[in-house]
Amino acid sequence: MSNPKSYPLERSEKEWKNLLDEESYRILREKGTEYPFTGEYNDHFEKGIYCCKGCGTTLYRSENKFDSSCGWPSYDEALPGALEHIKDSSHGMLRTEIVCAHCGGHQGHVFNDGPTATGLRYCVNSASIDFISEQK
Repeated sequence: MSNPKSYPLERSEKEWKNLLDEESYRILREKGTEYPFTGEYNDHFEKGIYCCKGCGTTLYRSENKFDSSCGWPSYDEALPGALEHIKDSSHGMLRTEIVCAHCGGHQGHVFNDGPTATGLRYCVNSASIDFISEQK
């Protein structure tokens, strides 16, 4: 991973590879991305919470998820302190990468073009998150 910062949860790359499936490893640890409209959670709107697939840290609530039509799960707000924002100038663009503040796993990017009052669109890879249903 290119981010040299230490995080509360540290694992060797061998441990990450044993823990994660190939696609989740590519995204969380190598800063990859899914093809648009292919992720498991893109059109998923059940009530519950979304957690980092690498460490289980809660990142988003379902009530903050919206259909952005961009091809990736989108949220207008993350839980306080759950994500770290990192300047990303890769691929000839200036963006803000979002990573899990607990394990450093790449989640996606945040943009200032959201349609809600926050004005934000957290654009996340499905392979970097897990969903926990709110059972009633």
